[in-house]
Amino acid sequence: MKSGPPIKLERVKDWLWEIPKTGKMRVPGRIYATKPLLEQLRSEGGLEQVANVAHLPGIVGYSLAMPDIHWGYGFPIGGVAATDPAAGGVISPGGVGYDINCGVRLATTQLQLEDVQPKIQKLVASMFRHIPCGVGSHGAVKRAGHQEMLDLIKNGARWAVKRGYGKSDDLNFIEDGGSLPGADPDRVSQRAMDRGSEQVGTLGSGNHFAEIEVVEEIYHPEAAREFGIREGQITLMIHTGSRGFGYQICDDYLKLMGRAIRRYNIEIPDRQLACAPVESEEGRGYLAAMFAAANYAWANRQTIMHLAEKAFLEGLSCHPRDLGLSLVYDVCHNIAKLENHQVGGKTRRLCVHRKGATRAFWPQGTRPGRSVGQPIIIPGDMGSCSYLAVGTPKSLEETFGSTAHGAGRVMSRTQAVKTFAGRDLAAELSEEGITVMAQGRRTLAEEMRGAYKNVADVVDTMELAGISLKVARLRPIGVIKG
Repeated sequence: MKSGPPIKLERVKDWLWEIPKTGKMRVPGRIYATKPLLEQLRSEGGLEQVANVAHLPGIVGYSLAMPDIHWGYGFPIGGVAATDPAAGGVISPGGVGYDINCGVRLATTQLQLEDVQPKIQKLVASMFRHIPCGVGSHGAVKRAGHQEMLDLIKNGARWAVKRGYGKSDDLNFIEDGGSLPGADPDRVSQRAMDRGSEQVGTLGSGNHFAEIEVVEEIYHPEAAREFGIREGQITLMIHTGSRGFGYQICDDYLKLMGRAIRRYNIEIPDRQLACAPVESEEGRGYLAAMFAAANYAWANRQTIMHLAEKAFLEGLSCHPRDLGLSLVYDVCHNIAKLENHQVGGKTRRLCVHRKGATRAFWPQGTRPGRSVGQPIIIPGDMGSCSYLAVGTPKSLEETFGSTAHGAGRVMSRTQAVKTFAGRDLAAELSEEGITVMAQGRRTLAEEMRGAYKNVADVVDTMELAGISLKVARLRPIGVIKG
């Protein structure tokens, strides 16, 4: 983490702050945060990264930060930036992150809390058996051969559905239908292919999880009805990404982009912002490889949902008809996409980076899948609640159709481990009615409630701004982690 002179901030509204354009910044920075959230941010340095992103060639409007912003690689996590390829706009792997298409999916069931609560320990144990967790986890499905990997990274969630992992109707409720066109296996290294071949259907480690939740409160009855959400209902939330496959692609292209900034004479304040023009050979290569990783992540989450369904049926000894598992939506929050947006009254084709930020509204020219708006899934930490929200047209006007993605860390993982050392964290969560299973005690310490911002504050900030609206609050009752 770098330290420099204090970043100047100007209040625009109670929930919106601006970093004025200074020096070689091409646009101002803007941060969505209430005063308490802003004070947390000042103490950990993410504001400097917002200003750094504003130096990128071709950036349009503002360098944006959502209220869950915290320090990341190059870009802050919670950062949004749109560049115009027609004006020399660049694409930066740091603006997507190492876990390409890390995302969240939410599914409903026909079950109520009273159906699950007496068997929750058995159900969590069943989930832990069926879904591989932890660093390097594998073995959920048969190792993919070369041809299978080619099919997977071109077709994403469709690959999983074709193999019986879920229903074809699921594809209607996944961002971009669970597959981005333009994924090119020739742009992916053999090392990435090898790493990805055995990790489909695995959660991995860190903040990834599969969580059994109960709908605790409804805020937006109309949207809740359309999404199939009701109070007391049991839901399933899955949070993971492209595993070692996406990590390797990011690592490969960061090295390539490090050379590209010299080739194209790009001046940036932080080498972690390494980038190349979107329309350059390097830019097109990264897009094609990144789309491959995005498709892998959608196949991964689709497969995990199928494994979770098996775990529910086994753990509760119920019939699939009685379970009624149904996908609400699957959103990604580490991605860059080419989208049409209005800028200065004109439609422009922009490269929108969302790193730790969720798409809040269907881009101009795309077909909406829900009449009330796009569902947004914002998980909290495993000891608190998560939220289902819905985007508003205002997000297109202000944030390139983007909103927050989660609680946002306030402690590093190392700091969290030191802070919570010596405590029986699983027992503490159990006392609060949350059954948890994890591969190691360190993971629990890294992900405890005190390591994160209050997710309710994050969600409320975006509602105050009119960017996204709360639909329902979901309380965890069972969690598995790496």
